[in-house]
Amino acid sequence: MRNKSPFHIFIAIFLIITVAGCTSRQKIEATLFGGGEGEEVVDITASAIPGTSQDFSVNVGDRIFFATNSTDLDEDAKSILQRQSSWLELYPDINILMEGHADERGTREYNLGLSARRAEVAKSYLENLGISGNRITTISYGKERPVAACGADACWSQNRRAVSAVVTIN
Repeated sequence: MRNKSPFHIFIAIFLIITVAGCTSRQKIEATLFGGGEGEEVVDITASAIPGTSQDFSVNVGDRIFFATNSTDLDEDAKSILQRQSSWLELYPDINILMEGHADERGTREYNLGLSARRAEVAKSYLENLGISGNRITTISYGKERPVAACGADACWSQNRRAVSAVVTIN
């Protein structure tokens, strides 16, 4: 097998995160990491123990995305939050931290406020689906924790998000 550049590794990780966040029980081919035809298909969901943070992020989806300067939930975001709600109903002893994020444009203060509203919108949607607000803590990171860094919408769109992180099991 030939060596992979950091760019190829980044693309592979991005594809895995995208696929895992968009669907449940998705099989990801080993060819993302340089495999070839006829190589084994790796089912990363098989190694996720039910009720764990890995199960949550891989099989449910742990992040939703927003349009520029928006806190509106699109249909994809609502679908992911509905899956999160169902999963949280299965595991009533688990709490989550709802992280709000923004892209790098705008002032620090504006982005902290925007990302706080994004986290609150996601929390409220889960509450409306029957999840107790006591199980969800929110935090605003603004533009301080980007997952992608470049000056283009391809990166900015990944940074405009709310992430549900499993934090406690009571």
